[in-house]
Amino acid sequence: MTEIQPDPFVFDFDGFYQRNYRPVVALVYGLSGSRMGSEDIAQDAFLKAHRDWNEVARHPNPEGWVRVVAINLARSRMRRLSAETRALARHIGSRTASLPEMSPHNERFWAVVRSLPIRQREVVALHYLEDMSVAGVADMLGVAESTVKNSLAQARRTLADTLEVTL
Repeated sequence: MTEIQPDPFVFDFDGFYQRNYRPVVALVYGLSGSRMGSEDIAQDAFLKAHRDWNEVARHPNPEGWVRVVAINLARSRMRRLSAETRALARHIGSRTASLPEMSPHNERFWAVVRSLPIRQREVVALHYLEDMSVAGVADMLGVAESTVKNSLAQARRTLADTLEVTL
């Protein structure tokens, strides 16, 4: 009697999750500054990966796939939170929002990163937190390498000026 061999990709999700969960949380944290929000977004991204694991496992870059999903979820969450904050500010007559808690040595840097335009923010987080090459960032975000280079250059200038660092 021939034993049916299970699809190896179906059982590899646990390893994929263990290898990638913390880096994805760090990536989203770099974009959002929210520890709890980062964990929620990462969990949602991995839930989507798990649901479609047979297809995701065969994707040329499953790690990139889950990061793109996480970035898109972070974008949606930031837009929604921004809209909610504006609505709340209109309701209570105040436009101030407090930043979530962050370690003191990183607080100023990541506050400046979060103030960058979204594309620059994403490029900085992917390039420095994920240690991705320009080509890798371009591929993940679906943009030209020149767009990534330009976004990095603009972000570096803004960070240097704001943090009073010489390039």
